Amino acid sequence: NRMWMTRAVALCLLAFVASAEDKKLSSHANTLADNSANLAFSLYHKMAQDKNTENIVVSPVVVASSLGLVALGGKASTASQVKTVLSADKLKDEHLHAGLSELLSEVSDQKTRNSTWKINNRLYGPSSVSFADDFVKTSKKHYNYDHSKINFRDKRSAVNSINEWAAKSTDGKLPEITKDVQNPDGAMIVNAMFFKPHWDERFHEKMVDNRGFLVTRSFTVGVSMMHRTGLYDFYEDKENNLYILNMPLGKKQASMILIMPYHLEPLERLEKLLTKKQVDTWVSKMENRAVAISLPKISLEVSHNLQKYLAELGLTEAVDKSKADLSNISGKKDLYLSNVFHASALELDVDGNPYDTSIFGTEKLRNPKLFYVDHPFIFLVKDNKTNSILYIGRVVRPKGDKMRDEL
Repeated sequence: NRMWMTRAVALCLLAFVASAEDKKLSSHANTLADNSANLAFSLYHKMAQDKNTENIVVSPVVVASSLGLVALGGKASTASQVKTVLSADKLKDEHLHAGLSELLSEVSDQKTRNSTWKINNRLYGPSSVSFADDFVKTSKKHYNYDHSKINFRDKRSAVNSINEWAAKSTDGKLPEITKDVQNPDGAMIVNAMFFKPHWDERFHEKMVDNRGFLVTRSFTVGVSMMHRTGLYDFYEDKENNLYILNMPLGKKQASMILIMPYHLEPLERLEKLLTKKQVDTWVSKMENRAVAISLPKISLEVSHNLQKYLAELGLTEAVDKSKADLSNISGKKDLYLSNVFHASALELDVDGNPYDTSIFGTEKLRNPKLFYVDHPFIFLVKDNKTNSILYIGRVVRPKGDKMRDEL
């Protein structure tokens, strides 16, 4: 009888654990997952047009939750513009905040996701501001923001303290977010993140060697390259001369999709094709087959000030000193959104789950397709449960020493 009881309890616990894992997202969170994926592409295109930008690493889900924070602090049209940018005009405020909060905590849960993703958010205000208690509490609850006052008049120490906070909160992975703060009289959003994918099948740590990465025809940098052959979803778009590869992460809850032209070329041509619909089409045409992958083992630190891009996407009031109404933040109309620093350290390494050795030496691995990443490419990190995009970006110039020309 006692054994029966123990088994019943164990079964109940199992059912409980299973239901916790399969927790369905609310309809608001699903809507916002979808909308933030659309935002991913429109934001990427704005950023890619900037001639001074090389590498791009941006997390649409984190940008969406930072927009949620602006809506929380804003009133009237300053707040409603956020909904327009997120295509969420029909959502009630409480559903917007609860949905964004639910989405972010779902996709960034490191226990279930088996990848490292540390996200730290902070809202800085000038020393004159006093944050309203209610705003501080709600923004902590929904968006995990902490708050800090900073004396922007002493620019050098302001920049130092922002960089120190970012370095500390990412365990030193992001040593510097900015060299300067423009418009030091407003409120400033800072996201500091560290993302390290954990591959569903790891690379062989002994098979790492030095190779060249072609940044342009006349400029090559030396990188460590890691190699492995396995079964992957792969598609070759012969019409557009592109390879598309899907590399599962963690326990296959997410994957990194790599899109690369056949040969070295500027990414503009590929970027013109890049839409959510097009990526879905590529993925739908993929076949599972043997692929021999060579991928740079790199770490990138990339920081963007998104303020002007968000303004171009319709967030015009919050960033305008004369129009912004962010009076929920302090109870007064004394703030506008002066900077949105969005910074990530991204690390591609060999780490992952053990690989399936049963297919070695079988027919399955014969004639692998080559996926040799030695020139600029675009990547997406896509979450399979919510279909949201955790990251979108491009690697144009990894860190490395210039290699001498071999000609």
